[in-house]
Order: sequence, then C-alpha cells, then structure tokens
Amino acid sequence: MNNNDLADKLAADHGATKADARKYVDAVFAAIADAAAKGEEVSINGFGKFKVKDTPAREGRNPATGAAITIAAAKKLTFTVAKATKDKLNG
Repeated sequence: MNNNDLADKLAADHGATKADARKYVDAVFAAIADAAAKGEEVSINGFGKFKVKDTPAREGRNPATGAAITIAAAKKLTFTVAKATKDKLNG
C-alpha cells in the first residue's frame, strides 16, 4: 500500500474526495516528519511509536578498496509497533 492507496481507502471509508484524502495523508506524514526533525517522539495509540535515535560515528571499510573510512554520526527514525497492532498481525 502506498500513499495513493491509503488516500483512496480514506476517501472511500469517509466519503471525502480523493484530493482531500491525499492532502490529509500528506499532512499526517509531514507532521510526523516535522516532529521527528525536532527530536520529538510521536506516539499513535494502538499503532506504534516513532522515535529519533542517534547512531554514533564508527569505523568502516570501503568495499572497493578495503581502505578504512570513518562513517559519520547520524540520526535515524525508528518505529516500535504497539501491542494492539502486534496482536492484529499475529491473529
């Protein structure tokens, strides 16, 4: 399922136009991304939790040459599934 499929489902279930539903879907994901950029945790009851985690700088190898390189520290967005969603997935 992609953003368009999600918007189509939302429009069909709630009697909205597909254009409006697409705006809502885009707005939800934009709000999650904005909160994550600020370092905030986004918790959606019954679905899961988005958190920003820091990955430290580390040593790696260039696969082409084998030379040692330093991989820079970065931030990543992680998702933890809520128990209700896990239960739904596992029947």
